[in-house]
Amino acid sequence: MSDKIYPDSGVELTKFTAKNYDKIMNAISFGIYKRFIHRAVKNMGISVGDNILDLGCGTGRNARLMLDYAGTKGRLTGIDISKEMEMQFILKFDGKPNVTFINQRIDQPFTLEEKFDKVFISFVIHGFPHEVRNTVIQNAFNNLKPGGAFYILDFAEFDMKKMPAHHRFIFKKIECKYAFDYIERDWKEILTTAGFSDFEESFYLKNYVRLLKAVKAE
Repeated sequence: MSDKIYPDSGVELTKFTAKNYDKIMNAISFGIYKRFIHRAVKNMGISVGDNILDLGCGTGRNARLMLDYAGTKGRLTGIDISKEMEMQFILKFDGKPNVTFINQRIDQPFTLEEKFDKVFISFVIHGFPHEVRNTVIQNAFNNLKPGGAFYILDFAEFDMKKMPAHHRFIFKKIECKYAFDYIERDWKEILTTAGFSDFEESFYLKNYVRLLKAVKAE
């Protein structure tokens, strides 16, 4: 994007980065990103027939993994604002009738016509100012079925000052200032305030990354 909506955000990508996102992530992580994403999707416990909403779905890489578990009886809807991501998403699914892409901002309130069993967001929410994160959480809540689960795959809560020096250096270099705020907050408390409960956690990459599950009351 040439003009960022949030100047200090790291999740608003240039056109070049958006077009080459999967390759770039594989290269800079030396394949680690690919491996833990597979683990995280497996840990979601997706059932055949699940209807899943992927917020900030990007190229559809994670969506394709989730659909492998949901099967042909499942449905997947991806939402992203990037035209470059949209083109890659559509190519990945090649007209599958149970997959839909919506060009839509997730940082503004929206309500879709159907409700979902699971809502997923991966490494997007940390890149927003906190008041905007609350809007994203409310969108997840409003579009879930009662008893549905919201999954946030993102940084865990940790004290950056206690990180090994080389990890801290990398984190400071590659992440935006909103990420520094994100890791200091109590996300279970935030999600409880938004109406979620029954939390479950899975950790990856030396516990710096977490898949946090939160359930909407029935």
